Amino acid sequence: MSALLDSFSAAFDTLAARDAAGLGESRRASLDAALRDGVPHARVEAWKYTPLRSLERRAFAPATAVAAFDTSVLAGIDGPRLVFVNGRFDAAHSDIAGLPEGIELRPLSQVLVEGEARESNFLARRFERADEIFARINAALADDGIVLRVEAGVRHAAPIHLVFIGTTSDADRAWHLRHLIELREGAGVSVVEHHVGSGAHNHLANALTHVHLAPNATLRHARVQDEGAGATAISRTDAVLATQAEYRRVDLELGAGLSRHELNVALHGASSRLHANGVLLASGKRHLDTRLGIDHVGRDTSCELTWRGMGAGRSKAAFHGGILIREGADGTAAMLSNKNLLLSEGAEIDTQPVLEIHADEVQAAHGATVGRLDPTALFYLRSRGVPAEQARALLTAAFCRETLAVFEAGDPLRAVLEARLDAALERLGQA
Repeated sequence: MSALLDSFSAAFDTLAARDAAGLGESRRASLDAALRDGVPHARVEAWKYTPLRSLERRAFAPATAVAAFDTSVLAGIDGPRLVFVNGRFDAAHSDIAGLPEGIELRPLSQVLVEGEARESNFLARRFERADEIFARINAALADDGIVLRVEAGVRHAAPIHLVFIGTTSDADRAWHLRHLIELREGAGVSVVEHHVGSGAHNHLANALTHVHLAPNATLRHARVQDEGAGATAISRTDAVLATQAEYRRVDLELGAGLSRHELNVALHGASSRLHANGVLLASGKRHLDTRLGIDHVGRDTSCELTWRGMGAGRSKAAFHGGILIREGADGTAAMLSNKNLLLSEGAEIDTQPVLEIHADEVQAAHGATVGRLDPTALFYLRSRGVPAEQARALLTAAFCRETLAVFEAGDPLRAVLEARLDAALERLGQA
């Protein structure tokens, strides 16, 4: 067995919440499945572009108490928020006083202490595929995270912030967070995830989020992953949409040494809609990997996916955009666009759009490109007196900002994302 799995097995034996809410048997089964099948190798299709050989040789200590951090990372994160530091809920820096009645926001650790099986039954989900290694480990070891439930008809426009901070510690640590976002019929909220680093560290964060949208519910969801260069960030989002539900989302992958995110969305209800955009910004020796799995089940569903990638230095980025239109999903409209820029000779970007159709009367299009900055556009700017570096910065900013159109101009949520993206592009230009 690998050092990675050995350390996870040892963490399970000391997990205080192992048997909370009657989950002991389910947790043990998930761990046993992970140990039996092991860490996927590069010949496994889902991990073809993200080899795990280096990671599986590492061992991680479990997360312990809340650590101190530079509170400047919270600047600009105003309004209701839950804060987690090195995988532990930080009550001192959290504040949910501004939430209206009908919105429940709690740390999972509190739910587990209360021991109500109904409140934590999402933790009992099983993961059957051998390549779902980190989902299985999460199912075995998750002992904190967020539980957000919104009652029917409750709508709240101001963003709810979920802040996850990695900071310097006496050892390389791993934490496994499990989240639930559940909107009942007609509800609507905005959520922003901030994944940031405070000081140098080499921790592993493994997060799994469940999103459940009831009929006519609307979720606006942004995720900003801007961890430190030594961090490993593994995350997965599984969403299910009911009739006429709408999910609008942006993912900004801006940091971490190794980052992998899976976004799986099942459009079960008729006329449900998904608009999910994202940016992969790879620099230095970073490796960023994103996999989309969009499953159209109901009639007249739609997805619009616009993803942009940039590679600089000796970085690698991988993108898999999978769309499945099932039999009976007539009237589906599905669009995927993935464009990528190589900014250096040593960078690598791999893109794989996949479209599978089993229904009639559908509109579907997908495309992917990998290239360099348009020399004509660059020449145009230079000919009007714009310096070379500024011209490149203008073109790359415009290239990435296209993804933020998920949210309207002037939207406070969009302003948050623009500031994060501009700061990351500025760092890229200085590298």
